[in-house]
Amino acid sequence: MRLIMVGGPGAGKGTQAQRLSQGLGIPWISSGDLLHQAIDAQTTLGQKVQSLVEAGELVDDATMIELMRDRLQQPDAQGGWLLDGYPRTAFQAEELDFLLDDIQQQVDWAIWLDVPKDVLMARSLAKARSRSDDNPEALERRIELLYDCTVPILDYYGYRDRLLKVDGHQSPEVVEATIRSGLGY
Repeated sequence: MRLIMVGGPGAGKGTQAQRLSQGLGIPWISSGDLLHQAIDAQTTLGQKVQSLVEAGELVDDATMIELMRDRLQQPDAQGGWLLDGYPRTAFQAEELDFLLDDIQQQVDWAIWLDVPKDVLMARSLAKARSRSDDNPEALERRIELLYDCTVPILDYYGYRDRLLKVDGHQSPEVVEATIRSGLGY
């Protein structure tokens, strides 16, 4: 199964992605983790994106698409995957479809964890780590970008009958059960 987890910071994407990837036996691919690994290793990509990530801004489409192309072609992703944090824009969703056509794959479901904006901010601040992009201003910016840039991809996947909307403002167990039911497993 090839899944995309969509939701704001603090929506529970990581919790649900971990549970689903284990339950389905597919890799959980977090774009944030991929970017932070590149930053920590100070690769060329990491140096290029560090200031954007620290400010809570989106990384440019070309960079993200190349990052995803490399990751989705690794052997562990051939039988399925769960993307967390990518795509974040309708353009990236369309580019992902082009990439997947190239490698003979397709998205089965985009899972939208719908959580109110004030809850996203409260959850994010409560779990803020020591990373430089976990400050209140960067979190506020990421939530703002969610509504400006990411929410439009719901129409993209909805139009293709590949959108599963889930109320993410419930217990993790209820959210997981709702997702599993919607995916038919």
